[in-house]
Amino acid sequence: MKIGRPGRRDDGVKDTLSQPVVEARGLNLVFQTADGPVQALKDVDLTVGKGDFVSFIGPSGCGKTTLLRCIAALEHPTGGTLTVNGMTPDEARRKRAYGYVFQAAGLYPWRTIAGNIRLPLEIMGFDRAEQEARVERVLELVELKGFGRKFPWQLSGGMQQRASIARALAFDADILLMDEPFGALDEIVRDRLNEEVLKLWARTGKTIGFVTHSIPEAVYLSTKIVVMSPRPGRITDVIDSPLPRERPLDIRDSREFIEISHRVREGLRAGHSDD
Repeated sequence: MKIGRPGRRDDGVKDTLSQPVVEARGLNLVFQTADGPVQALKDVDLTVGKGDFVSFIGPSGCGKTTLLRCIAALEHPTGGTLTVNGMTPDEARRKRAYGYVFQAAGLYPWRTIAGNIRLPLEIMGFDRAEQEARVERVLELVELKGFGRKFPWQLSGGMQQRASIARALAFDADILLMDEPFGALDEIVRDRLNEEVLKLWARTGKTIGFVTHSIPEAVYLSTKIVVMSPRPGRITDVIDSPLPRERPLDIRDSREFIEISHRVREGLRAGHSDD
């Protein structure tokens, strides 16, 4: 199933803005283990367009994180094709095409928040002035201005995760990959960060891939929702959201929101019935 489709202008020239950012065709991944081969992904067809906010949802072990890691070149498919910005994932990684936010914030406790955000910029060889300018910009972007000199242990869990997002944004990649970043947070903090991520997406125009177990979170955040089946991971449904881009939290009480949530839930059940 596809998400988006590259377009053409009336003069026959390809519209670069509508070119796929991520494209998978017949993607398979088999892990070799001591107990034999394990198929994590099977025949995945996927197209992500520029500026999409795409959530991947499914039961534990369905391959949604594995798919995200393939896009990031942290895992390598054993069959099919996968491109990121028209390149192999390895080439895209070398060109710094994406930032990656893991489930845990992963901040070094001996570094300040600014120091943690600065780390990838140091590795990439940005000069000191550019590092400072980028750190200040992303701290303001995630509403942590004034906290750069604090250490991770001085911040709440939600603030640490925002610092992790700032680190991923620091080198200004066009793609942001987020692997269940709010799963360990309480519902109140999670709601607040969901709102902030939507604002961040609106301000930056980045393409976002977001892994979640939460149906309300997937429906609230996404322009498109990819529903996946239990292992071997397959796409059972792709839902284009009719919700407006600006979404107050109380939109979750609307008829459209409830209908989309129902469709996601039915897709998850259908995936289980195929076992």
